[in-house]
Amino acid sequence: MKSLVLIPAFVLLAFSCSAQKKIAAKDASKHSGETLMICDKVYATEVVKGENVTLLYLGSETGQYLTALVKGPENPKFKWHPERDFKGRSVCLSGKIVDYKGKPAIYVSDASQLKIDVPAASSGQ
Repeated sequence: MKSLVLIPAFVLLAFSCSAQKKIAAKDASKHSGETLMICDKVYATEVVKGENVTLLYLGSETGQYLTALVKGPENPKFKWHPERDFKGRSVCLSGKIVDYKGKPAIYVSDASQLKIDVPAASSGQ
């Protein structure tokens, strides 16, 4: 009987995790403290050597809308170099929006948080 009660709870939890809110980088400041998905273009990147961090600026070249902070591109968890592989591309980034030097940011600690945004193909008919 307990398993019958747990099944609906598990299904509800799985659905709520997959139904993550998706916004553009320019709207990030309105969602501080929230965990969500941001899809936008990476306009510029910067490697901060002393901090072993790569910054990806989404939505603008200055990071005014959102900065993704990727710690240590040589980290074994990451099979890519974000400063090179994501610049100029549209990406989707998941995580909690926090403050970084007075601007919205998301810390990337796992490769699954950052994906190339591939729009669905239209049928053309």
